[in-house]
Amino acid sequence: MTKNLTEGKPFSLIVSFSIPVLLGYLFQQFYNVADTVIVGKCLGVQALAAVGSTGSVNFLIIGFVVGVCSGFAIPVAQRFGANDFSTMRRYIANIAYLTVLFSVLMTVFTVIYCRPLLLVMQTPGDIVDRAAEYIGIIFAGIPLIFLYNMTASIIRSLGDSRTPVYFLVLSSVLNIALDLVFIIVCKWDVRGAALATVISQGVSGCACLIFMLKKYDAVHPRHGERALSLRHCGALCAVGIPMGAQYSITAIGSVILQTSVNTLGSGAVAAVTAGQRICMFFCAVFDSLGTTMATFGGQNTGAFKLDRLRAGVRDSMLIASAYAVGVFLLFWGAGQYFMLLFMDAGQTAIIHDAKIFMMANSSCYILLAAVNIYRFMIQGMGFSVFAILAGVMEMIARTLMGLYLVPRFGFVSACFASPLAWVFADIFLVPAFYYCLHRLHKVKKAPNAATAK
Repeated sequence: MTKNLTEGKPFSLIVSFSIPVLLGYLFQQFYNVADTVIVGKCLGVQALAAVGSTGSVNFLIIGFVVGVCSGFAIPVAQRFGANDFSTMRRYIANIAYLTVLFSVLMTVFTVIYCRPLLLVMQTPGDIVDRAAEYIGIIFAGIPLIFLYNMTASIIRSLGDSRTPVYFLVLSSVLNIALDLVFIIVCKWDVRGAALATVISQGVSGCACLIFMLKKYDAVHPRHGERALSLRHCGALCAVGIPMGAQYSITAIGSVILQTSVNTLGSGAVAAVTAGQRICMFFCAVFDSLGTTMATFGGQNTGAFKLDRLRAGVRDSMLIASAYAVGVFLLFWGAGQYFMLLFMDAGQTAIIHDAKIFMMANSSCYILLAAVNIYRFMIQGMGFSVFAILAGVMEMIARTLMGLYLVPRFGFVSACFASPLAWVFADIFLVPAFYYCLHRLHKVKKAPNAATAK
């Protein structure tokens, strides 16, 4: 069930690996959209705005979790590509220790400070109580979110992109069922949507862990490989923390931008929420290509097959560019109809604003594709610190929009905040990829290159 990405044509390997990953992301976005549909249709526009107003805070924290888990899995992918299974198992054992530590610390901190942060962000008074209740429950479930993302990342690092999808399907179906029960039957308002998300993530994470332990003998530590190792923990943190920080630094700009959008009223918040949910669904292709690049880059770097790294980036950009054009044309012709999933046709102003948001973002999806492909490839190559710098570039762009342009020009300028952030990130990431590739070529030529990574 594992897959060696160091042999064969990069294009076909990328397609075959990314399709299961894409299905996983689609199911993940499907139940995000389902959350929003059920909340918007059953609880109204204010509840929709309340859930949506937590999006940037959610990204700030949960993005860090996802980034750390992806980063921890990169040394596993590199050792797998190098056929160094003993070191790989030592990394996996120490990942378990770090995951417990990170999840406990983050849960305590975020549950305490989520409401004060929403108040600092000037969340409208008519939605702040529901927003705090929703995001507080999500943050209380951080250990379960860590569990799923960590086990799924390790499985993908071994070249198995299919298994995590099965458990995401389970999570999606369960989430939707619990949404309907908790919101419609139990009348638990936005609290029901949050509980449905946390419970479904926990079930998926537990199932993924049990499967990994039963089916992959290679991940079971042998004698002496379970011990806590500060050296291995340090190496994991050197990759994982920068990747997590990249998400969080990017999210700081999103928080500042969300604060500016909040000042435009709950109608603008609802329009951005609905538009983002649809955009995130269609952006799953770019996310899957990025995840593929992390594993592809990690395995080929571990095997020192560096020419394949350039080919992987080229083929992924070809796939993403063709797809980006198609999405823009779809939104241009039918964007307004997607909004009917979340609200009644009578909400014409919100539907109009949401379509503007979707059009502005999709017109620049090629830039977003480059951000994901180059950034995750660089991370797979082992240069995670560059992810922080790319995140800083995105943060600067969104901060400029949030502090200066949105207050002056209103809603339309908020729609172009993410495209501007992608431009800033690409200006850094594309040259950084070729610099990192040059560094690896120098290492390959050095004595004992096989053990340099």
